[in-house]
Amino acid sequence: MSGASTSTAPGAEKAAKPKKAPKLSLAKALNAAMHDAMAADDKVVVIGEDVGELGGVFRLTDGLKKEFGERVIDPPLAESGIVGSAVGLAMRGYRPIVEIQFDGFVYPAFDQIVSQVSKVHNRTEGAVKLPMVIRIPFGGGIGAVEHHSESNEAYFAHTAGLRVVVCSRPVDAYWMMRQAIDCDDPVIFFEPKRRYHEPSPDQLDLAAGPARGLFEAEVLREGTDLTLLAYGPMVRTCLDVAAAAEADGRSLEVIDLRTLSPIDEETICESVRKTGRAVVVHEAARTLGASGWQAHRTVTFPLVFPALRGGSALALATVLGEFGATLVLTRPEWATLSTGLYERLGRPGERNLGEACALATVLLILAVAAQGLGGQALGDLAVAFAFLIPAFNIS
Repeated sequence: MSGASTSTAPGAEKAAKPKKAPKLSLAKALNAAMHDAMAADDKVVVIGEDVGELGGVFRLTDGLKKEFGERVIDPPLAESGIVGSAVGLAMRGYRPIVEIQFDGFVYPAFDQIVSQVSKVHNRTEGAVKLPMVIRIPFGGGIGAVEHHSESNEAYFAHTAGLRVVVCSRPVDAYWMMRQAIDCDDPVIFFEPKRRYHEPSPDQLDLAAGPARGLFEAEVLREGTDLTLLAYGPMVRTCLDVAAAAEADGRSLEVIDLRTLSPIDEETICESVRKTGRAVVVHEAARTLGASGWQAHRTVTFPLVFPALRGGSALALATVLGEFGATLVLTRPEWATLSTGLYERLGRPGERNLGEACALATVLLILAVAAQGLGGQALGDLAVAFAFLIPAFNIS
């Protein structure tokens, strides 16, 4: 993406030589990405608590102050002022990278982010762009106390006007950061702090360029029995689970979501239609967290967990589209029938409680026809029906 600045495409560097590609950890990859972006474009600046001489609490900005001087700014400890200053810089043609020291420190800047950062482009009817990246280390796993181990990504994924992405692996994180800096929209960039300094065998090849766009999910492991949807720190956990499940004869597909807003619905839905089951794995709050948001946008789950606990082979997902929902059953032969049923009943928002119960009854008949039902399966269906009623927007 291009803007008013002198930004170049990621990987197309100026005379300033990029850092020699090391054997990467996530922290080193992100540090290299910021370094190379600053070398390529003198409008890129870094601002945040202790990002200068100290190099940041996690040392992600280590060495940048020495090389780029006043373009690495140590402001007073006031997150609202830090983000507000970055807004002004972005409006004047700079591309600021803001570091929020810990996830729980972002709240003093919440008003700036949701009232200004997310709204400027729309408020000015596109006349003013706001190219800025707000980096947030998030999640647990480091033995820290409150304000230091939170997963608050859903707040921002629910805010129109913000791009929200989450990195998980070193090489991918490098290119995601380069693309985020180059983006003309404000990007909230979540980084799994528990994975910062884990060693990785991956090597960064600057000549290869990014493998995909910033706002695309990636299938990291193919599978047929169940889709694991994860992002950030849980991606590696899910890959480990999939490897362990393989020994039990289970084939799990693992998707790194990478982006929460916008979400890559096509990749998710294609996978769930194939496997018939989906489980979201994250550290955040379950209620109205990122999984709930993804459920309403793409796939409603968990309705059943047969791949994890045994029992019924039935899985039901609700794939939301522009004009309603499509019901997808585990058994492919029922997908067309359930889709036609939904089309006959009309849009979900027009349903009443009686119609919803009628649909639930039909689904029960389909399930009975598809397979024998045990006590566990009936319990699963009860949970499925509980999810169907809010999908109809019934009051």
